[in-house]
Amino acid sequence: MLGSTLFVLSTALIAPQAAVALDGPAQSAAPRSVQQDSRPEGLSAAPAADASGGLRELVASYASRVPGEHTPESWAGFAQALASAQTVLDSPGATPASLAAAKTALQDAAAQLVSTRETGFQAIRNNQFWVDTAGDPIYSQGGGVFRFGDTYYWYGVRYTGAESYRESPTRTYDREAEFVSVTAYSSQDLVNWTFEGDVATEDTSLAIPSSQDVAGDYFSRMTTLDDASWVGRLGVTYNENTGKYVLLTQMETSFDPVRESNASVLFLESDTPTGDFTYADIQTRIPNTPVQGTGDQTVFTDDDGSDYLVFSSRNGRKYSYVSRISTTDSHTIEPAVQVGYVGAGREGNAMFKLDGQYVIATSDLHGWNSSVTHLIRSTTGDIQGPYTSEYTLPGTEKDYSHVTQTGFFITVPGSEQDTVIFAGDRWADFAWNGIGYNQWLPLSGRVDELRFESLSAWDLNASTGEWSMGADNNYILNPEFAADRIPVSSLTGWTNQADTDSPTTQFVSNPTPGADSTRFSLRLGSAAAFSGSVSQENTAPTGVYRLGLSAQATGDLEQARIRVTSASGEDYVLDLDSATTAWQTFALDGLSLSGATTTVSIEARSDDGGEALTVDGLSLTRIPGWEAGRTYTAGDTVASEGSAWSASWWTAGQDPGDPNGPWQEMRPASDGTAVWTPSRIFTAGDVVTHDGQRHEAKWWTRNQEPGQTNGPWAPMVD
Repeated sequence: MLGSTLFVLSTALIAPQAAVALDGPAQSAAPRSVQQDSRPEGLSAAPAADASGGLRELVASYASRVPGEHTPESWAGFAQALASAQTVLDSPGATPASLAAAKTALQDAAAQLVSTRETGFQAIRNNQFWVDTAGDPIYSQGGGVFRFGDTYYWYGVRYTGAESYRESPTRTYDREAEFVSVTAYSSQDLVNWTFEGDVATEDTSLAIPSSQDVAGDYFSRMTTLDDASWVGRLGVTYNENTGKYVLLTQMETSFDPVRESNASVLFLESDTPTGDFTYADIQTRIPNTPVQGTGDQTVFTDDDGSDYLVFSSRNGRKYSYVSRISTTDSHTIEPAVQVGYVGAGREGNAMFKLDGQYVIATSDLHGWNSSVTHLIRSTTGDIQGPYTSEYTLPGTEKDYSHVTQTGFFITVPGSEQDTVIFAGDRWADFAWNGIGYNQWLPLSGRVDELRFESLSAWDLNASTGEWSMGADNNYILNPEFAADRIPVSSLTGWTNQADTDSPTTQFVSNPTPGADSTRFSLRLGSAAAFSGSVSQENTAPTGVYRLGLSAQATGDLEQARIRVTSASGEDYVLDLDSATTAWQTFALDGLSLSGATTTVSIEARSDDGGEALTVDGLSLTRIPGWEAGRTYTAGDTVASEGSAWSASWWTAGQDPGDPNGPWQEMRPASDGTAVWTPSRIFTAGDVVTHDGQRHEAKWWTRNQEPGQTNGPWAPMVD
């Protein structure tokens, strides 16, 4: 727990310059390297704290803060707390209680620092394997982000399967849910994460007394975390009384063959946020719950520093609970209060607070797979209820909450607004359902009108709390046709439509694997004749877009295409009739959309049957606008004056528009045929449309309008 009251231990003041002069490692020190063997040990955590209970290390770290980078008002309180902490460190009679109080006061003061440095908007990109500031893979699943002082710390588990899947994301590794370590990362902006080390590993010692045994000696026999069959679903609290950081995680003993008696909540603790976390205690049963252990769980810290465990019952996960974590030492979970019940079961229990109300989010009981997100909301200011009945979080219906389970939430307190981040867990290593384990999405709206913003790309300003859509966001949802690990004939987020003359309505399936070894794809095909489409409606802001996908086809389809239309009348078609049995990539640049509802439709027709069109990896992304101060090279594409332009060679400061310049205007007709534009280069055989007539190029040409006698263009007769 982290209190909000500054405990002043000394009236001695310290000048900002003196505070900076204190010895200690800079907060921005370069990260240590990661070992690269098959079972990486990762970084060793920070050295064990001395008798100061971690205060000396905290003072040294905060000494790197620069007064000129913070407001004078916030710096004054911080400088006083830093001076007080130094006074306690210098006192030969300092007690554990005074050390803990000084530590808490310093951390509280650091949390109140207001930076004058503008972090600006920084990119969060989903559907990728994330890396840390050293360029090494981030391995963090089933954890949480917690703010201690002025720094965010991200804790999670590294599993062997995560390493395997990152190397080859072509199948499930669900038999590799073996614990490697608890990783710790730090950040000032929630985007750039520095690896601080493994704070617990397989070799972390356990000293469980026999009094904690439930059956036989199955718990007391454990000597290290290597004796656990499961470690995960964790969070970290700070305890004011002890000055300790306490990690709570699920742990199951591998020695007990009976599921009903092998579960516990394990408590590890450290003097510092990134030090070695050592054994503190276990708790096998939480009062007021029906069985031993917990279902899914997360740790939530309230505004006043009180800490809670939010969890489901272990068997069936029908019940949702909120339990306070003891204030004495954070080693005990107090009696549970039931706040929700769903007979079908829920998992991924996580909490956030907004507009003075508490919200608990959960996922369907689907194992490692993803689902829509369900919410219950407190009806008063009491964290332990009562709560509303369950409802679905709008925005999660079309793509399984961006193909995630609820993981945890991060509230970003900004100078302009507070933003809640949905930190989704994508258990891809065990479910084979996409790229990347961590999918972070913003929530919009007030607590009673929340909406999940399913974005593949967005930008966050951690200083102001503001966010915006990323320039390269994909405006197609569920573009890789995720399903609940099963064959289906109707894909989530997509609508099937049989044409009126189609002999059958059964022509949609999701074969595996998809393109680039993704798990699923979309197939329109039947043994009999068919005709129809699969479509999706979304809203895309005004701009010029690029449509891309992979496709393959069998047989000689009468129609195979993808069509993009809008409520404002825009209509574009990309023919896929050249698709073969091997996967091919297709793209269409220059789709000018006016911001109205946009429909993407995959369409196919077979008059003979036994033919199919299969697509995967769809994308509809805005083409970035041309920038005068930027350098471009051949092949770069920009948007200007409502069209897409492709660079023919290196260029800087030359705006699109010159018919003999470096830019070619790439404008498609509604049927996908290129519209003739003066600046575009065409070669023999290219087909264009101009003034309602199709023409074929006889030789290389640029800026020569079709229709000229003896010119490079031959009219075509359709």
